Amino acid sequence: MRHGYVYILFNKQNGTLYVGVTSNLTKRVYEHKNHLVEGFTDKYNVDKLGYYEVFDDITSAIAREKQIKGGSRNKKLALIESINPNWHDLYNDII
Repeated sequence: MRHGYVYILFNKQNGTLYVGVTSNLTKRVYEHKNHLVEGFTDKYNVDKLGYYEVFDDITSAIAREKQIKGGSRNKKLALIESINPNWHDLYNDII
Protein backbone atom coordinates (compact mmCIF):
# COMPACT_ATOMS: atom_id res chain seq x y z
CA MET A 1 0.00 0.00 0.00
CA ARG A 2 1.30 3.44 -0.92
CA HIS A 3 1.10 6.24 1.57
CA GLY A 4 -0.05 9.72 0.70
CA TYR A 5 1.18 13.00 2.09
CA VAL A 6 -0.24 16.50 2.21
CA TYR A 7 2.27 19.23 2.84
CA ILE A 8 2.55 22.98 3.20
CA LEU A 9 5.66 24.81 2.04
CA PHE A 10 6.59 28.40 2.84
CA ASN A 11 9.28 30.86 1.81
CA LYS A 12 9.49 32.80 5.09
CA GLN A 13 7.46 33.03 8.28
CA ASN A 14 3.96 34.25 7.40
CA GLY A 15 5.07 34.52 3.77
CA THR A 16 3.91 32.75 0.64
CA LEU A 17 2.34 29.30 1.15
CA TYR A 18 1.93 26.30 -1.11
CA VAL A 19 -0.22 23.24 -0.41
CA GLY A 20 0.63 20.03 -2.22
CA VAL A 21 0.05 16.28 -2.23
CA THR A 22 2.47 13.47 -3.05
CA SER A 23 3.19 9.79 -2.56
CA ASN A 24 6.87 10.47 -1.78
CA LEU A 25 7.31 13.44 0.56
CA THR A 26 11.11 13.37 0.80
CA LYS A 27 11.55 13.30 -2.97
CA ARG A 28 8.94 15.95 -3.62
CA VAL A 29 10.31 18.45 -1.09
CA TYR A 30 13.82 17.81 -2.44
CA GLU A 31 12.53 18.75 -5.89
CA HIS A 32 11.04 21.98 -4.55
CA LYS A 33 14.20 22.85 -2.60
CA ASN A 34 16.41 22.34 -5.63
CA HIS A 35 14.03 24.14 -8.01
CA LEU A 36 13.64 21.05 -10.18
CA VAL A 37 9.96 21.84 -10.70
CA GLU A 38 9.06 24.93 -12.71
CA GLY A 39 6.05 26.87 -11.56
CA PHE A 40 4.70 28.59 -8.48
CA THR A 41 7.15 27.27 -5.88
CA ASP A 42 10.13 27.97 -8.12
CA LYS A 43 8.92 31.46 -9.03
CA TYR A 44 8.29 32.49 -5.40
CA ASN A 45 11.13 30.47 -3.82
CA VAL A 46 8.69 28.48 -1.68
CA ASP A 47 10.95 25.67 -0.48
CA LYS A 48 10.67 25.21 3.29
CA LEU A 49 8.54 22.39 4.68
CA GLY A 50 6.30 23.82 7.38
CA TYR A 51 3.64 21.14 7.82
CA TYR A 52 2.71 17.67 6.61
CA GLU A 53 0.22 14.89 7.24
CA VAL A 54 0.57 11.18 6.43
CA PHE A 55 -2.29 9.07 5.05
CA ASP A 56 -2.68 5.35 4.41
CA ASP A 57 -3.56 6.01 0.78
CA ILE A 58 -3.17 8.74 -1.81
CA THR A 59 -6.93 9.13 -2.28
CA SER A 60 -7.34 10.26 1.34
CA ALA A 61 -4.38 12.61 0.95
CA ILE A 62 -5.92 14.20 -2.16
CA ALA A 63 -9.22 14.74 -0.33
CA ARG A 64 -7.38 16.41 2.56
CA GLU A 65 -5.37 18.58 0.17
CA LYS A 66 -8.61 19.88 -1.34
CA GLN A 67 -9.97 20.58 2.13
CA ILE A 68 -6.87 22.53 3.15
CA LYS A 69 -6.74 24.46 -0.13
CA GLY A 70 -10.40 25.39 0.33
CA GLY A 71 -9.72 26.82 3.77
CA SER A 72 -8.61 30.30 4.64
CA ARG A 73 -5.02 31.47 4.84
CA ASN A 74 -5.46 31.78 8.62
CA LYS A 75 -6.39 28.10 8.82
CA LYS A 76 -3.26 27.18 6.87
CA LEU A 77 -1.12 29.31 9.17
CA ALA A 78 -2.77 27.66 12.19
CA LEU A 79 -1.95 24.21 10.79
CA ILE A 80 1.72 25.13 10.47
CA GLU A 81 1.85 26.67 13.92
CA SER A 82 0.07 23.67 15.49
CA ILE A 83 3.12 21.47 14.90
CA ASN A 84 5.79 24.03 14.02
CA PRO A 85 5.35 27.19 16.10
CA ASN A 86 8.88 28.43 15.33
CA TRP A 87 8.52 27.97 11.56
CA HIS A 88 11.52 25.66 11.20
CA ASP A 89 12.10 23.93 7.90
CA LEU A 90 10.99 20.36 8.73
CA TYR A 91 12.80 18.82 5.75
CA ASN A 92 15.71 17.54 7.86
CA ASP A 93 13.20 15.79 10.12
CA ILE A 94 11.91 13.62 7.25
CA ILE A 95 15.18 12.64 5.58
